[in-house]
Amino acid sequence: MAMLHAVASLAPEMGWDLTVAHLDHALRAESADDARFVADAASALGLPSRARRTDVAALAASNREGLEEAGRRARYAFFTDVAARLARGALVLTAHTADDQVETILLHLARGSGLAGLRGIAERRGSLVRPLLRARRAELRGALDAAGIAYRDDPTNSDEVFARNRARSELVPALERLHAGAIPSVMRLARLLAADDELLETLAATALASRRRPDGRVDWSDPPPQALARRALRQAAGEPAPTAERIEALDAAARASRGGTTVELGGGRTATVRRHTITLASRVE
Repeated sequence: MAMLHAVASLAPEMGWDLTVAHLDHALRAESADDARFVADAASALGLPSRARRTDVAALAASNREGLEEAGRRARYAFFTDVAARLARGALVLTAHTADDQVETILLHLARGSGLAGLRGIAERRGSLVRPLLRARRAELRGALDAAGIAYRDDPTNSDEVFARNRARSELVPALERLHAGAIPSVMRLARLLAADDELLETLAATALASRRRPDGRVDWSDPPPQALARRALRQAAGEPAPTAERIEALDAAARASRGGTTVELGGGRTATVRRHTITLASRVE
């Protein structure tokens, strides 16, 4: 609601055409009321809105993934679809806050992530923009209350069965008790790591290009330093990115190369290593 009212107030001056998009995850009985609330808020501002209802629980079960991941994928697929139907170059704005950023970084830290995870949520990635990423959630609520703008609370955000909610209720307050400026400090850390990560990704791409043969195979007889090697192998594997454990296994196999070795990369893909040469296959034979 804070982002919606902010961009709606700027739209006439900036010449923006806005459309409001809402995905109903069908996880609660009240979720249909949320969808109506969003549609009414958009209508009150004179804006068109698009909505979709997706059974995220069924989606998660069919893909054998958690509710949070299934919901995230469904949301972005819907938002991207709406943007594509509007106009070429349309942007997708989401209202992630500094609190969301810090929660994400703490979760990635707990899971042993590398720089790609510790840099957190990007302020912009392609057509996806997060204009409120440096604002605190409490500040936005205060601004809405002061302006008399209604908003709704999702009760699942306080359900501690989800790891993110435990990070929100336990870890973030603990950080702030430890250091009064912890949240801005973590945000600064994310920006610094993002710059480092981008540089290493560029260097890894160069290292991969110099080792890729004309037939697409990768020569690992003289591998780059490990800070670049695992990034280069992840780039070679493509999307969806293999887990860190699979990339580490492939790197180790290619360095040793005592005979034919096959490493599964996930998504039906394999990498076969023979004499320090990596051959990537799109599906398991």
